[in-house]
Amino acid sequence: MNQNIKHIPVMTEEIIESLKIQENGIYIDSTFGMGGHSIEILKKLGKKGKLYAIDKDLNSVLIGNKIQDQRFCIIHDTFSNILNYAKSKQIVGKVDGILFDLGVSSLQIEDYQRGFSFKKNGPLDMRMNQNCGITASDWIFKSDIKKIICVLKNFGEERFAKKIAYAIKNYNKRKKITETLELVNIIKRSIPIKNIFKHPARRTFQAIRIYINQELEEIKNALKDTLKILKPGGRIIVISFHSLEDRIIKKFMIKNSVKEIIPYGMPITEKEIEKLKICKLKIINRLFPSFEEIKKNPRARSSILRTAELK
Repeated sequence: MNQNIKHIPVMTEEIIESLKIQENGIYIDSTFGMGGHSIEILKKLGKKGKLYAIDKDLNSVLIGNKIQDQRFCIIHDTFSNILNYAKSKQIVGKVDGILFDLGVSSLQIEDYQRGFSFKKNGPLDMRMNQNCGITASDWIFKSDIKKIICVLKNFGEERFAKKIAYAIKNYNKRKKITETLELVNIIKRSIPIKNIFKHPARRTFQAIRIYINQELEEIKNALKDTLKILKPGGRIIVISFHSLEDRIIKKFMIKNSVKEIIPYGMPITEKEIEKLKICKLKIINRLFPSFEEIKKNPRARSSILRTAELK
């Protein structure tokens, strides 16, 4: 792990304001990263407050273990297991706020040995938890063209998915792709570069990373479980960095903040109808980074913060 990596947490002030931190409340930072948001939450907590953190990246957990504070606890796990974690700590239905800061952390992007970056060379890995799962290199070697096209289209919204997939498979016939810049050069040669401001490999790297780490499924599962973990008045805050993530979050919050429409004549009891009509969430806000923050931290430019409160 590179000890010189600098990390600027995104929209920290907006997060703290949106959380409405209770002095002796219970909070979960489900994506600890390098701890920027957790540290700010701890500053607002009183002596009886508690902050639980989760991260699937072992390097993040090692950073978290250095925080010597009896109000803080971190576990090495994926946030899709947040309900099991909450059960083990006996905090189901007691939590005042849950934070999700999605995407890739500076810890992962700037450590070129992790394989997330398309700017410098490193092993083509892309696993957030390097203790399990298949590497990006192994996946593109074993997958057929149809599967690669499907992943690039669905998770990267890549217009040239077919051309890139064929180029990858043709290259793999001669030599297995094992390094990031190896894949970048294949992509560059297979598609026209029209936008000089966006790297031609950006969408492909995003798509493979999301698929390898099952990121979208994890988000769906974790969001659903927050409804069981939060107490009434508890808040969920999610920061997303691309449209695929934000679409899931927006759909989840809207779905749980409006009453179900019950078709006339549907064979269910009045009591069941009343249950279906209950709104579980109240949407609080949708925020974007300020111009000043984007100048200081360009990675914040695509971020969207959404907040909802459990009724």
